[in-house]
Amino acid sequence: MEENVGHTFITKWPGDKQTAISITYDDGIINQLTVARPIMNKLGLPGTFYIITGKVNGSGKGQFIGRPADEIIKETASSKTNQDNFFERASLIAYTGTSEAVEYHSNAGSLFESGKITEAYELIDEGYEQIRNGYLKNTDDVVFHNNAVDTTTWADYKRFASEGHEIASHTVTHARLAILDEDNLFYELEQSKADIQHFLGEKYTFSAECPYGTENERVMEYAQKIYPALRNRMPESYLDELNRSSKRQPGESEKEYVQWQRGPLTNVSMEVMKSWVDTCMAHDNIWLVLVFHGIDGIGWESKTGEELEEYFNYINDRKDHLWVATFADVTKYIRERKNAVINSVVQDDAIVVNISYDLDPEVYNVPITLKTYVPRAWKATVLNKKNEQETQLRLKIQKDALGPYVLYSLMPGEDEIILAESIEI
Repeated sequence: MEENVGHTFITKWPGDKQTAISITYDDGIINQLTVARPIMNKLGLPGTFYIITGKVNGSGKGQFIGRPADEIIKETASSKTNQDNFFERASLIAYTGTSEAVEYHSNAGSLFESGKITEAYELIDEGYEQIRNGYLKNTDDVVFHNNAVDTTTWADYKRFASEGHEIASHTVTHARLAILDEDNLFYELEQSKADIQHFLGEKYTFSAECPYGTENERVMEYAQKIYPALRNRMPESYLDELNRSSKRQPGESEKEYVQWQRGPLTNVSMEVMKSWVDTCMAHDNIWLVLVFHGIDGIGWESKTGEELEEYFNYINDRKDHLWVATFADVTKYIRERKNAVINSVVQDDAIVVNISYDLDPEVYNVPITLKTYVPRAWKATVLNKKNEQETQLRLKIQKDALGPYVLYSLMPGEDEIILAESIEI
């Protein structure tokens, strides 16, 4: 018997392609949907849109959960901010109704996450002094991060999802989660998920992105209990994560998978952006995750529609070798592959393949690609499913250094399949 006949495994990427790319967007900026999305639709490229749900009419709005605001503000006059009251004060100041107050919250969060704790406390004290003196008004309104006013509706998002795009959570208000107290942290994560589930369905509650790309340990611990996947962090041992600020080269990693996040900022040249794709094509384990924000002058670090047109065409021209998919679908495929147990047996003149999983097939539902080596004498191959004997799928036999093989796709959890030689008439 030929040594490799019957050997079956799941290819690293669907269709045995070389690499994967996910095109993601943060903040629910209107031009992402009216400028970038149509370009992607024209090319058949799916995207992931991480939206600030509180901006969408009908959703739960941002709110401070806790003691009366006036009580907390009054206390700031007699006691300095410290480790015992910082999270409560940092939470409240984001909901006092002015963009300046939101800036105090955001900047204090940045200081806190960079280890400048004392400076974060002092900035919160300064902000509350401004509020007490009437320079910042406590209106109890919610000021959203970037592009506060948006006309996108849940009906729009439902239509965008039907086009193949992933609509996912970027929290309710885009707060600095690392400096929220427990109640407000849970609200930002859970209310956003609840609204997406209500308006779009369970499918779109799979992944999330916590604002500012935070990797704060406390936030990650909470968020990973609520969402199966975070763009911020995926703790799988077989995956190396290089975030947007990383200077490491993905080709240096020896992990089975490398999630390489890149931010196409305003001053990043087209040459550099294309080089990211080229780097992926030179390896077989890189998953390029692009993170866009502003488009055509609206939003942070804006890129133009013309740039997107050129770049997405560059990606599309290479689709024979790279897989473009949503963040959720790539995550699911990788986990399906790593959790599958394959039993492949040569029986008489056929190869019988069984696959088992310990994943929920209602959630993990991305088709997987299997590669099975077949006898050299076979001229053609047919695939039969155990419970669908009348349905046969003809498979093209290909060859590599190990011998002839066939590629075929299955849904996770499908019944036993049988590969046999096709008798051509």
